[in-house]
Amino acid sequence: MYPELFHIGSFPINTYGVFLALAFLSAILIAVKLAARDGLPQQKIYDLSLWMLLASLVGSKVLMFFTEPEYRDHPMQFLSLDFLRSGGVFYGGLIGAALTGYFLIKRYQLPWWKTADACAPGIAIGNFFGRQGCFAAGCCWGKPTSLPWGVQFTELGHEITGVPIGVHLHPTQLYESFAMLIVFGFLLWLHKSKRFNGQVILAYALLYSAIRFTIEFVRDDPRGDILGLTTLTHLSTSQLISVVVGTAALVIFIIRWRRANAVEKADQLITSSASA
Repeated sequence: MYPELFHIGSFPINTYGVFLALAFLSAILIAVKLAARDGLPQQKIYDLSLWMLLASLVGSKVLMFFTEPEYRDHPMQFLSLDFLRSGGVFYGGLIGAALTGYFLIKRYQLPWWKTADACAPGIAIGNFFGRQGCFAAGCCWGKPTSLPWGVQFTELGHEITGVPIGVHLHPTQLYESFAMLIVFGFLLWLHKSKRFNGQVILAYALLYSAIRFTIEFVRDDPRGDILGLTTLTHLSTSQLISVVVGTAALVIFIIRWRRANAVEKADQLITSSASA
């Protein structure tokens, strides 16, 4: 709606960039605070977060290169200022950050699941701010709708992102943004009351996958078709990734839940035997 805040000379300060900075900053600060509460070393979490931030930027660009027709059909756009200023694909960033985090957590000798749990709420609040930026820029738009909350974007938004104008669209950016704000609150609560390490990050993966899969049905921005899978399955690339991520998270969640229950029952049995 307001893709540019102001100009410094001829250089525009984009609203999306400001929200993206807020997303990263809030995610890092929350992760460090929760990690400290869990007894993890703050300096290592700061270092880990910064490397994961860089990896998320690279990963989001790489996946965008394969999914966006404009960049896939014109590879030299990969070196353009427009490509560098664009936001990228969230799942690409998430995968890049997760892979980097996995190797660095091992290098820093941090507990994987406990560290991931500390990061999960920050990722969710990052989703909230990031999608607010998408809404301001006009990217990631939805299908036309007659619902009373349908939105029209400005001419400037059309010039920058190609969002259709003169028609009311589903505010898919806000759907995801506010859904993830609720998820953020839930994950903060869950972090205090979790039954096993890994429960928070796995809950995030499950919830985000379900939310993203659902919202994709009313998104309408062109994002390509990797290996013809979209045509074959009638699902978007993000929906296919959501299925994989969500299924994997559910399987691991069930396994770790059962292990936690088994340990709890064993502890109760030992306590009962000692009391007898």
